[in-house]
Amino acid sequence: MDQKRLEAFEKMLAAVQKEYADMISSMNKMKADGKVKTVTYQQLMARKLMYQNMLSLYQIYGLVEESV
Repeated sequence: MDQKRLEAFEKMLAAVQKEYADMISSMNKMKADGKVKTVTYQQLMARKLMYQNMLSLYQIYGLVEESV
């Protein structure tokens, strides 16, 4: 059971980190295109903050190395 939980956690962590990186990339492109006032950009900002908070919690509890 512990091994399955660890594998599930590692899979979830990788997904969160990838999604976070993808959001940053999308936001940077939109910013370069001058689209920071669009609804899509604002939604990405909200999601970015949520994912950043999740990654920070993982970091606080020693589950990932500092990278946020």
